[in-house]
Amino acid sequence: MSSHTLNLLIGLPGVLEDERPAARRWASRFELPMILLALWIIIEWYLKAKGVYPATFDRITDWGIWLFFVLETVVLTSLVENKLHYLRSNWMNLVIISTGIPLLWGGGTYAAALRTLRVLLILPILLNTSIGVRKVLAQNHLGTVLLLALAFTLMSGLLIAGIDPGIEDIWQGVWWAWVTVATVGYGDTVPLSTAGKVFGAIVILFGVGFFSLLTASFSAYFVSRGEIEIEEEEAEEIYRLKDIIKRIEAMEQTLQRIESRLNEDQKET
Repeated sequence: MSSHTLNLLIGLPGVLEDERPAARRWASRFELPMILLALWIIIEWYLKAKGVYPATFDRITDWGIWLFFVLETVVLTSLVENKLHYLRSNWMNLVIISTGIPLLWGGGTYAAALRTLRVLLILPILLNTSIGVRKVLAQNHLGTVLLLALAFTLMSGLLIAGIDPGIEDIWQGVWWAWVTVATVGYGDTVPLSTAGKVFGAIVILFGVGFFSLLTASFSAYFVSRGEIEIEEEEAEEIYRLKDIIKRIEAMEQTLQRIESRLNEDQKET
């Protein structure tokens, strides 16, 4: 089952890829506030479980989440081309908005049941995030590089455990290799022998090269994202020009009909 199909089943597919560029751009702008909102829901549950969450903040949170859903639904509905289809596919937004009205005025079991609807926010966010991660990993074969780096780290941990007497076991060796490749170097576990130090120097060089490649890959990804945004803006301008052309053609057809009618009236007279 694809992420879009699952989002459609739970009523939160968002704006489709073939929608207007302005709608897609505003949908992407709402992504970060939605992620922060989902994180706050988790934090709020934790604070309530610890009994340190004031009841006043609970009411403020309910109002804030409800108003955010109203704002997102109104803005995106006004921008999409097929408004009815958007509202039907994103029916969970309407459920949260409509059921949130009594929630704002009372509590009890009913309110607790309605608040659980907000948990569904986390699922599409995680799915969309996983899609973004896969796109980043696909950039310049970054996923392959990460797998090779992981394999190198594990092998380095095994080797250092057999080479250096200062490394007591395999798990300590893997921990040393991990912090060394990451160029962190806590210093809690260090090689003592000459062979271990030479091998450690090789691992350090690998870690520096790996993070340089990682930084370059992420930079290339964000540059490509900027190019995509420019292309979306150009597509929006093209869409507006096509709409203007359609209106001009409709006006020309209207003028032609008026002209032909005037000619017919002149002939009759």
